Amino acid sequence: MASSEGFLTDEQREMLKIASQNVETALPSPRLSSSPKSPTTLLSDHQLKVPAGGKAPTGGIAVRHVRRSHSGKFIRVKKDGGGGKGTWGKLLDTDGVSHIDRNDPNYDSGEEPYQLVGSTISDPLDEYKKAVVSIIEEYFSTSDVEVAASDLKDLGSSEYHPYFIKRLVSMAMDRHDKEKEMASVLLSALYADVINPPLIRDGFVMLLESVDDLAVDILDAVDILALFIARAVVDEILPPAFLTRAKKTLPESSKGYQVLQIAEKSYLSAPHHAELLERRWGGSTHVTVEEMKKKIADLLREYVENGDTFEACRCIRELGVSFFHHEVVKRALVLAMEIQTAEPLMLKLLKEAAEEGVISSSQMVKGFSRLAESLDDLALDIPSAKTLFQSIVPKAISEGWLDASFTKSTGEDGEAQNEDRKLRQYKKEIVTIIHEYFLSDDIPELIRSLEDLGLPEFNPIFLKKLITLAMDRKNREKEMASVLLSALHIEIFSTEDIVNGFVMLLESAEDTALDILDASNELALFLARAVIDDVLVPLNLEEIASKLPPNCSGSETVRMARSLISARHAGERILRCWGGGTGWAVEDAKDKIMKLLEEYENVGCLDSF
Repeated sequence: MASSEGFLTDEQREMLKIASQNVETALPSPRLSSSPKSPTTLLSDHQLKVPAGGKAPTGGIAVRHVRRSHSGKFIRVKKDGGGGKGTWGKLLDTDGVSHIDRNDPNYDSGEEPYQLVGSTISDPLDEYKKAVVSIIEEYFSTSDVEVAASDLKDLGSSEYHPYFIKRLVSMAMDRHDKEKEMASVLLSALYADVINPPLIRDGFVMLLESVDDLAVDILDAVDILALFIARAVVDEILPPAFLTRAKKTLPESSKGYQVLQIAEKSYLSAPHHAELLERRWGGSTHVTVEEMKKKIADLLREYVENGDTFEACRCIRELGVSFFHHEVVKRALVLAMEIQTAEPLMLKLLKEAAEEGVISSSQMVKGFSRLAESLDDLALDIPSAKTLFQSIVPKAISEGWLDASFTKSTGEDGEAQNEDRKLRQYKKEIVTIIHEYFLSDDIPELIRSLEDLGLPEFNPIFLKKLITLAMDRKNREKEMASVLLSALHIEIFSTEDIVNGFVMLLESAEDTALDILDASNELALFLARAVIDDVLVPLNLEEIASKLPPNCSGSETVRMARSLISARHAGERILRCWGGGTGWAVEDAKDKIMKLLEEYENVGCLDSF
């Protein structure tokens, strides 16, 4: 293909060469040039002529930027390549506003422009507070404890339960006595089952901290909150130690401190304060467990007389304690065993109640399980109790009103239940043994009683119970417990038993402190005394500490015991801490104890000492 320059004359080639040289001279660098003229303008100034029928020159840099319109005029090319008047424009012209037609067959929703929608981030605590207000308002309207408990469970966010306590009490404080009583009843129902005890305490602490603000709207807020706290102590949802501990966290000039003083001195110290507090707001909604049991017993007795199953189911439903229906099941079964003629009626009632949904499957199983656990005691009054129970269970399963899992669970857990029963019986007996020891101070008799029990695997539990009971008594009993521990270590307790017993004590130290304010210090003294008495060696303290969770109160107690032992004249001080010392030196005391024990081993009696 011939070059495009072949269509130019010699004169035109010469002019093109000159124009190109002029362009290079005028624009040495496109980036640094400030001339407004482009190469196209320079070319247009030379008025290049093209022979008729020929083509426009295309060689060289400037020629590529020349565009001729149909009118023969030169047109300056736009920067982006778009044409001017009478041209087609750019390949993609975006100067105009585009419109999307949704009726277009080629419409694509993905071509729709994006629109950013702003949304506020909600705080979970704010959402929780709004939800609990609705739950409380509904409870005050319906008095339905079960629904309120269920709604609170469904709400979740258990870490926010202290705010529920605060909101419930503060809303009740601004209402009538009926709502105040209802709030107290609901707190008792939620305790432990729905809201953990520490969270209830936190909720009351928040109330004490905000009572100054509450007093602005509720004139007698201090007195009302004092009543709520005293009532919580009477209902056993707050420990008595709560008042003393909370005082330490509040300024004496605050209204919260004043609330605690009123609760302690005006309400909890009054004679018959429990009855007075329960009836202060009318007590119309408060039903004790014993009262409910009596209602159930009366209901079942009446049913035996009239045989009206429909009426009996209605009465069970009206009790409004579906969480306590296992008591109905248990009492109905016991009544069926006591009165042979009543057995068909009772089984009919339980079947009807299960089919109508009055008594849930879980409550039915729980009632049967409770009765199965107490069959040994029941057999003392009803010799055929076990036989009757074993005949009722398969009948109930075959008729479909007792879940078949009951027999499986009793089979799998039978051994564990026997173990639990044995442990409960052991605890009951050792409490009696320890109380008798505190009265008689008879160590040999106590040792004989423990040997008669024949359960050495429970020795750590005895140690725990001994020290726990002693801590809640006077110094005399504490000294007796330490002396007994030394004797037991020599006679029947191994060092491992002692270590495990102290581990159990320290693991439950926080719970013990709820009832015994100085429990941590007392436990530290018992530990230190055990080391001084050679029941434990210092290395055993390290072993005990290693078995405890890190940073728990029990670990702090072990550190306190170490400090007590490392102090100057620690032996004499610890021996006298409960008045047990008589002024002897430590070594003299040990010698006397060894002689006493040697003589006891020979004669088997300490009466002469």
